[in-house]
Amino acid sequence: MSHTVVGSVSELWRFPVKSMRGEQLDQADFTVRGLLGDRTYALIDADSGKVVSAKSVKLFPDILNCRAAFVEPPRSGAQPPPVKIVLSDGATVRSDSADVDRVLSDHFKRNVRLAQVAPEDYTIDMYHPDLGDLDPAGPKDVVLDQKLGAAYFADSGQPSPVAAGAFFDLFPASVLTESTIDRLNELRPDSQFDRRRFRMNVIIKANDAGFVENEWVGRDLKIGHARLRIAVPDSRCVMTTLAQGKLARDPEILKTLARHNKVQVGDAGKFPCAGVYAVVEEPGLVRTGDRVVLT
Repeated sequence: MSHTVVGSVSELWRFPVKSMRGEQLDQADFTVRGLLGDRTYALIDADSGKVVSAKSVKLFPDILNCRAAFVEPPRSGAQPPPVKIVLSDGATVRSDSADVDRVLSDHFKRNVRLAQVAPEDYTIDMYHPDLGDLDPAGPKDVVLDQKLGAAYFADSGQPSPVAAGAFFDLFPASVLTESTIDRLNELRPDSQFDRRRFRMNVIIKANDAGFVENEWVGRDLKIGHARLRIAVPDSRCVMTTLAQGKLARDPEILKTLARHNKVQVGDAGKFPCAGVYAVVEEPGLVRTGDRVVLT
């Protein structure tokens, strides 16, 4: 079996609350369920029963400008610690506050609750923009019900790589290279292809240039003490184009991916992609600076 050093870990990220801004880490524990603490919480729209996502751009236009961080580090095998949420207007609330749901509902002007377990029928409102030939199914400028997580795989009759009740979209871990970001900025210098748009767990400083992680599908990455199996390319959606912080709304992010990195994702067809999804084959600690070995 060949072993090739393909780079090193430059950044690690976890997102304690789905679709809110996350935390940059110096080290992270990867468990069989993914990076410890990642997507632990999410908002549920109490009226529809759907999981709240930034992909629902009309109902929750500023959720990406809210930030969540654990008040203490999560520990494997223990209950998740509370998170402190800083809303886009600067107001703060903790997840263990008695009035957290009221504060969040007032802010988003929707009846929401903060949850740690996804509904069995995990569904979001997914906006498909009219940005050209992005989706093999062809929906444009419409909002569709989209099943995700274990519900998606149950609906398609496939074994689920994510646990029931988890808030991951499809897979429990994600990887992106700086090479992909650099190539996109070369192709479209007027846009900001910032890693924050892509919300990945592991950012790798790769030794080679271009969309190198496309070639890693079906292989393993040994990163620190963990081993990840690369499952499929990570197909991108409207979320990458949305404004957050100093990053402006930019439909060209998705258009550029569609023009230059539209690749086959399993049996689903070709999609604009950036980065790859993974499952954790061997749990372990990963630190920034750890070398990354492709096997």
